[in-house]
Amino acid sequence: MKKNEEYVGIVNNIGANGEGVILNGDTVVFLPYAITGEKVRYKILKTVKNCAYAKLLEVCTPSEKRVRPKCSAFIKCGGCQIQHIDYSSQLKIKEDAIHQCFKKIAGLDITVDKTVECKNEYHYRNKLSLPVGQDENGFKIGFYAENSHRVVAIEDCPINPAWTKDVISAFSEYMKEFNLSGYNEITHKGNIREITVREVSDALIITAVINGDNLIGEQRLIEIIKSKIDKEFSLFYNVNKKDTNVIYGEKFTLLYGKPFYYAEQFGIKYKIGVQSFMQVNDYISLKLYQAVKDNALTDDETTVIDAYSGAGLMTALTSKDAKNGVGIEIVKEAVDCADELMKINGLDDKVVNYCGKCEDILPKIIPTIKNKTCLILDPPRKGCDEKVIRAITESNIEKIIYVSCMPSTLARDVGLLTGNLIFTKEGIKKSEKPSFNYKIRSITPFDMFPQTKHVETLCVLTKYDR
Repeated sequence: MKKNEEYVGIVNNIGANGEGVILNGDTVVFLPYAITGEKVRYKILKTVKNCAYAKLLEVCTPSEKRVRPKCSAFIKCGGCQIQHIDYSSQLKIKEDAIHQCFKKIAGLDITVDKTVECKNEYHYRNKLSLPVGQDENGFKIGFYAENSHRVVAIEDCPINPAWTKDVISAFSEYMKEFNLSGYNEITHKGNIREITVREVSDALIITAVINGDNLIGEQRLIEIIKSKIDKEFSLFYNVNKKDTNVIYGEKFTLLYGKPFYYAEQFGIKYKIGVQSFMQVNDYISLKLYQAVKDNALTDDETTVIDAYSGAGLMTALTSKDAKNGVGIEIVKEAVDCADELMKINGLDDKVVNYCGKCEDILPKIIPTIKNKTCLILDPPRKGCDEKVIRAITESNIEKIIYVSCMPSTLARDVGLLTGNLIFTKEGIKKSEKPSFNYKIRSITPFDMFPQTKHVETLCVLTKYDR
């Protein structure tokens, strides 16, 4: 197969990124926006050994699972990958993706529960991040195209709330009025880099990430936002002059509104600030947290360790009925929120929050705990550090509840925790003599991100009896 050659074929299945997969002789062809069983015409864009990446040219025989996408920017924008597939099929695709990850990466042929579906297929997100780019035609507010940093301009987004178009409209008017530019990643010039929004208790926390020291025309921006958005809001600006993919710099300045907002779940009151971690889907996060609580089954003889604890909600939820609890989080603002959360809910005498890297703190904490222990892991997409995995496998922790937004790193870490995978000098490899440290009790997908390839997964593990 060569670049720019065209073929016709039948899609065999769906890949981990929501793309169609076609077997063309000895070559595996990855074809975005194609569905299993469809007859399609496609063009080869790139070949790597026995793999090829292609562009869909025509659907000759459409699948009955194919639906009309609601978004006019679908395919152009990289935010959604499977909006062209009916929702019930999306749920099954995510179950299969997790199963395949565990089988291929960890060598574990596990049973995956049915995906917990979202009540709303659209308008479910409570967080929005809009990169602001610049080209010869002016600034663009929108999302990145798939596998690029080219901004696709949008006016609205159907997976985000109704206020999305108002935020875009407000910043567009403001930038035009003050002749401001978006950020050019090649020249590193431009005024506005990113616009982020968080919705907490029907209020919005809005941040303008700037490539400078001060936000120009801040009072006018506040006036424009007030005229466009019928909600309580706070406005921050964040300074980020670094040549980096990280959205925020270190300095946040509050221009208008409250620095924090309060919310309540499961009788636990908590505080959310501009940097606090929060799940993007309120409906599914409630389902997920309830499942974590139900599986933890803590009592007055249990210590809960919540690694990667964020603003402390899950720590409080699981420690409420436990003997005591420990939270570990690297972001100081989130730790401060967690400390206040414990005070508000009368848990400050039984929960201690540590600020720092999990791989530095967890190995020191584990040996000090003499009670039966429930460990909660909710790491970033890269998964757990080797030091974290080693500290767990060398411990007597009875139960692990692992929450993950990345099936591949979840499969890797669970493979290591069960003993099916091991660390070697050459990297992580399949063990010839598995140590059987932990066994998998359940794996449940939660559809935190409808219309996208992403999925949240809850994995419960228990220590093998010796």
